[in-house]
Amino acid sequence: MIRKASIQDINQITAIYDKIHSLEENGVYTVGWKRGIYPTLQTALRALDRDDLYVLESDGHIFASAVINSEQLPEYTAGKWKYPANDDEVLVLHTLVVDPDSTHRGFGTEFVRFYESLGRSLGYRALRIDTQTKNRNARLFYPGLGFREAGIVDSELRLWDSRTGTS
Repeated sequence: MIRKASIQDINQITAIYDKIHSLEENGVYTVGWKRGIYPTLQTALRALDRDDLYVLESDGHIFASAVINSEQLPEYTAGKWKYPANDDEVLVLHTLVVDPDSTHRGFGTEFVRFYESLGRSLGYRALRIDTQTKNRNARLFYPGLGFREAGIVDSELRLWDSRTGTS
C-alpha cells in the first residue's frame, strides 16, 4: 500500500538511503548521490513537514519511498519538454528509492504508477522526473514506463516527462 509517510517511517526511509549510499560507495550502484549531501535524514524530514513524502509499505516494512510535489528544480527551465505545462500544472517525482534488498519485485513500477494516477486525479497535465546522468538503472527504467528524456542539464541531470491524460 502506498500512503503518506509518518514520523514513524523516517528511520526505515533513511535506512534505505544509507543502504544505497553504501552500495554506491562500494561500486555496486551508480546513482550519483553522496552520503551526507543527498538524500539525508533532513531530506526526508523536510518532505514529511511539507506532507509530500510517500511510502510503499506492507506489514510494517517500508519497501520504497518518494517525494511527490509540484516543485521543479531551476534546471527544469532548460528541459525540452514534449508536454509543456504551466508550473501549477506539473507534478514532480523526487527521490524515488526502493530498498536494495527488495529490488526486482515491482515496487518502483508500482510507485511510478501511483504517481501517474495521483497526477491524473489531481488534474495535473504533465509529470516530470529527474535523475543523475550516471544513474543507468533509472535511465533504463523510466522510458520503459512511458517517460521520454527531455534533456541533459548541467551535464549531470537528466530530465524526463510524460503526460497525465488530462487536458
